[in-house]
Amino acid sequence: MTTNDSVEKIQAPELQTSGWLNTPQPITLASLRGKVVLVHAFQMLCPGCVQHGIPQTQRIFDEFDPERVAVIGLHTVFEHHAVMGREALEVFAYEYRLRFPIGIDKPNPQQVVPHTMMTYRMQGTPTTLLIDKAGYLRLHQFGHVSDLHLGVSIGTLLAEEIAEQASPAITAAKNEASAQTGCDAEGCRT
Repeated sequence: MTTNDSVEKIQAPELQTSGWLNTPQPITLASLRGKVVLVHAFQMLCPGCVQHGIPQTQRIFDEFDPERVAVIGLHTVFEHHAVMGREALEVFAYEYRLRFPIGIDKPNPQQVVPHTMMTYRMQGTPTTLLIDKAGYLRLHQFGHVSDLHLGVSIGTLLAEEIAEQASPAITAAKNEASAQTGCDAEGCRT
């Protein structure tokens, strides 16, 4: 994953949207705690999004258990604003048969770049965000992310979920070992 153990984890900022497609109600990251969350930021007219990112996002939506992995598209427009409104996005989602929820990044009247894109300091589209079940941003990558890298990243976060649900006996043994060696989940101290 892009972040590493020496970097402090940051809580993923909430998505700032002006509307949603493919969901009966708005989605918040807070409501998805307990799940791994994939956010794919895209534009309809972005070749990398259309050729790689959107099909990859749809495959992940189709393949992973929605009780464990939430998949969200984020339409974040920073160019050609006049032709990439909600109506065009609805047609695009229908024509490409997109079934995952899609948030529409809230436009920023003072900037060309919309709110969520600015908050996350995205460099462009496609951008992949991967958020762990505790709501921490664990992957933030501009451009194409290989299926292997993304799959391993999601699997790693799912494995963390399993590890956190270990039996009380295993947890007690780990805590005892940590106390004896001066080690904990953050590392080993001298």
